[in-house]
Amino acid sequence: MPAQPAHGSLDAAAVLYVGSEDGVEVELAARAGLPYRAIATGQLRGRAPWTAARNLLRMAHGVRQSAAILREFRPQVCFVTGGYVCSPVVWAAYRMGTPILIYLPDLTPGLAIRVLSRLADRVAVSFPEVASWFPGKAVVTGYPVRQELHTAATNRDAARAHFGLDPATPTLLVFGGSRGAHSINQALLAALPALIAHTQVIHISGALDWPLAAAGATALPADRRGRYHAFAYLHDDMALALAAADLVVARAGASTLGEFPLLGLPSILAPYPYAGQHQDANADYLVQRGAALKLRDDELGARLAPLALDLLRDRQRLKGMAQQAAALARPQAAEAIVDELLSLGASYD
Repeated sequence: MPAQPAHGSLDAAAVLYVGSEDGVEVELAARAGLPYRAIATGQLRGRAPWTAARNLLRMAHGVRQSAAILREFRPQVCFVTGGYVCSPVVWAAYRMGTPILIYLPDLTPGLAIRVLSRLADRVAVSFPEVASWFPGKAVVTGYPVRQELHTAATNRDAARAHFGLDPATPTLLVFGGSRGAHSINQALLAALPALIAHTQVIHISGALDWPLAAAGATALPADRRGRYHAFAYLHDDMALALAAADLVVARAGASTLGEFPLLGLPSILAPYPYAGQHQDANADYLVQRGAALKLRDDELGARLAPLALDLLRDRQRLKGMAQQAAALARPQAAEAIVDELLSLGASYD
């Protein structure tokens, strides 16, 4: 059994990442240097009967795989962040008596989280408004962010120098998540000539739309190309891109609730229209608190450029949005989650 680390630190803990066979977490775990074990899983809701049956069999296989992994690894605590891939692991951990901590990053729990929370010992949530979903189990921790974001947040000048940006020109960051967002990319590229007349742009297109971004760069006037900084994807430099920006255009995934407040970053959010209500709820939370503006996906083409330019020109309004965003930050969120894990682990017999 892994040795129990000292309170307040996981430095001495053995950690095993369990995830899907082909999800993005495979690469993330490898980049973090974490041992990884893949299991079978499948979504059951909203599928044709034959697909649901096949996924149910995969889920059952995933439970058997998870049980074998847990018997081998013998964890003192199980930490999950939701989604169907977690279901087999949580079920196996529950049957083995392993304490379970679920972390919900979004403002509204999906079906998987609502079901799995019945088996969990505690549910960590980002904001007090979410706690009512899990009476007697919820603990408000905030949204944990990467350490490099904390570091980048303290030196915006260095972040801008890293990308070769002009410190006197407003900086707009545009991205659509790990795989990009085609509608955001299209709207940005159409508006790029108007935008770079007044701003400098960091654009993360995603791999699928990278040819479009590269073509957009070559189509710009030669004397303006230096204001457009396009990337297919950023790994370690993403924290610097966020720190360099005056304004960001993005989807409204859960990370916006933690990363943008930490950096005091105003935003224009365009929730992904096929993400259920999660992204709309995330965007509305920031909008209602004066930290963001919201656009529908079908409004991007007509409204993105004028809205972004209006905000970047109105420095007082932008400053107010930045202050409202910063007021929502919980910079000790990661430590709070670690404390919950250590507390549950210490109770394991």
